[in-house]
Amino acid sequence: MESSESPRRKPHRGIYLLPNLLTTGAMFAGFYAIIVALAGRPQEAAMAVFIAGLLDGLDGRVARLTNTQSEFGVQYDSLSDMVSFGIAPALVLYAWSLSTLQKLGPFWGKVGFAAAFIYAACAALRLARFNTQVGVIDKRYFQGLASPAAAGLVMSFVWTMSANGFAGDHELVQIVAPCIAVVAGLLMVSRIRYYSFKAWPLSDRVPFVVIPLVVLVFVALYIDPPLVLFTIGVLYVVSGPLFTLWGLRRRRGQREQPQRQEPPPA
Repeated sequence: MESSESPRRKPHRGIYLLPNLLTTGAMFAGFYAIIVALAGRPQEAAMAVFIAGLLDGLDGRVARLTNTQSEFGVQYDSLSDMVSFGIAPALVLYAWSLSTLQKLGPFWGKVGFAAAFIYAACAALRLARFNTQVGVIDKRYFQGLASPAAAGLVMSFVWTMSANGFAGDHELVQIVAPCIAVVAGLLMVSRIRYYSFKAWPLSDRVPFVVIPLVVLVFVALYIDPPLVLFTIGVLYVVSGPLFTLWGLRRRRGQREQPQRQEPPPA
């Protein structure tokens, strides 16, 4: 007697080409940033990391639009992010500025090395935590600063300073560079909430004012790309603590409100 059960299909061994091709492009841009930074071209390295960020933003959207999401893609994207937004920014910043702290003495040389490592290690921890919370966190928000945003902050700083004639061994740069690396790293592993923009826009229609604002942003980027990107990065980084404090204050007010409405005892 023939079995009524249909034969099991063999698991599909291939991978989806388009989203993983974009992920590979993002990793290539991050690797390229490391190479040109070691060759003494920090502005080109910063641009490469931003290109990696654009490709990283596209691969997930393309996978969702074409229904080509897979566990392989998730893991591959995480490894690509570690190269492009973890290792690359740390090495670019170290090659450009943090390594010059050795001229101030052995102690300061260790500070520069430690700052770069803290950033890279925090990026790895951030990505590992994100992978373990994919199915349980609110997709509208990031817990901690996302690694592409942290890389954007660091690289826009490098690009802005270099484009305005500040070398990596400038006194001001040597003070700010380790601070920005450590702050960006600690924000990645913090519990501060950042808006992810994954749920925006909520519909196909947006308010009319959005179009003029987008035009202004494009014009500003045309005039001074590094400064505008650095300004956007700083504003986004600051928005996290402000948004978190506002949320905590609102929840505290909601808890206290029922107690205030209770009638006084007779």
